[in-house]
Amino acid sequence: MNAQNKSASRIGSLTQLQWLAIALVVVTGVLHVYAGVVEGRIPVALAGVGYAGALVLFFLDYRRRLLYLIGIPYTAVQFPLWIVAKSEYGMIDYVDKAVQVVLILVLIYLYLNTPSEPAENTATAAD
Repeated sequence: MNAQNKSASRIGSLTQLQWLAIALVVVTGVLHVYAGVVEGRIPVALAGVGYAGALVLFFLDYRRRLLYLIGIPYTAVQFPLWIVAKSEYGMIDYVDKAVQVVLILVLIYLYLNTPSEPAENTATAAD
């Protein structure tokens, strides 16, 4: 089975919680790109692009457990940055932060409940 077929079969077997995480990442990513463009804040837009990159890696089935682990601080660090960098807060800001809180909780659950991936192509003593 080639890598493309393996990835396609893994996408078909995603759990509801993984689909929830995907939806939350899409929402916060789109809101970051939108806010970054509208407010002229390139770092905010780049944060949204980072979420898009994570989705690409996720759908390519690239070390999902590691993506969950990295996604937790990546999302959490945006809270203090948001408080420091923003002077006015709108409804979209609060919606985005609520989405991010849920995303962090989902990522923690997925990380803790996803088994470690076995190393492929490792040499054994018998080789």
